[in-house]
Amino acid sequence: MFSICIESQNQTRGSEFFLEGLSDDPELQPLLFGLFLFMYLVIMLGNLLIILAVISDSHLHTPMYFFLSNLSLADISFSTTTVPKMLLNLQTHSKSITYAGCLTQVTFIFLFGCLDSLLLAVLAYDRLVAICQPLHYLVIMSPRLCGLLVLLSFFISLLDSQLHYLMVSQLSFCADVEIPHFFCDPSQLFNLACSDTSTNDILIYFIGAIFGGVPLSGILFSYYRIVSSILRMPSSGSKYKAFSTCGSHLSVVCLFYGTGLGVYLSSAVSSSPRKGAVASVMYSVVTPMLNPFIYSLRNRDIKSALWRMVRRIVYSIPVLSFLVHRLKKKQQNQTCATRNSESAAT
Repeated sequence: MFSICIESQNQTRGSEFFLEGLSDDPELQPLLFGLFLFMYLVIMLGNLLIILAVISDSHLHTPMYFFLSNLSLADISFSTTTVPKMLLNLQTHSKSITYAGCLTQVTFIFLFGCLDSLLLAVLAYDRLVAICQPLHYLVIMSPRLCGLLVLLSFFISLLDSQLHYLMVSQLSFCADVEIPHFFCDPSQLFNLACSDTSTNDILIYFIGAIFGGVPLSGILFSYYRIVSSILRMPSSGSKYKAFSTCGSHLSVVCLFYGTGLGVYLSSAVSSSPRKGAVASVMYSVVTPMLNPFIYSLRNRDIKSALWRMVRRIVYSIPVLSFLVHRLKKKQQNQTCATRNSESAAT
């Protein structure tokens, strides 16, 4: 029995893994490459700007923006796990991925996906404390507690990723494996394995219910408390201000869990694995791309910090600084000339 297991594992390591991607049409490959390259650059730029704004601006050194910068870092890492390999395959017209590369993708997909979910739950708790106990907010959300919550989220995510890694590493594949996806999706690997996966199927749903359901339950409970507290506020102005502080986070939560649920339902209803791969683009690429826009467009503090950072960058470059000063001086001269003409006319 032991020799059979060793032989099965050696056969698996010798198998070729191929990522079929989103389409086999050669004419669509340049279009897909350009589209995903653009989205990946937007993900990197948008989330890096959020992180740099939080680090460089002292006005954003608060618990909420600390968690937000960690969420942006998780989004960058999550997309980097899958998109660069897809772009490389599109550019080189190669679909192959090594066995070790496939296991690495599985590990980091669940690490950063679970971290996203947990950080959203931590942000919901942050909003709960800010609205329900505003006078004790800075005492409760101390730097020590904030750091502990992020570390705890990371280690829980690491546990989730290692459990999925162990499940996938125990699978046996008898021939070359063609995965109808643009990354190594464990559900597809279970379907393609030649070993018995009934126990793994039960485990993956059980683990998903714990590591996905518990953070979602925490978010729902936090917003139940938040809504109850807001409804007890006397003035409509206070209610609007409280709701506005949660708007961005609630939008990101709906986008993250909505796209994840959509992918699950589409894969359950549709018999085509390729359609599930197309649907998974929403949570793996589109959601990390939209998150910075949601938080920056609806947040005056972020927009102000970004403008201050841009001004510092402009003034640090001598040529741009000189042009800005010349432009300001020209505008001042025009304003003075306009005032002199008006005074002369009167």
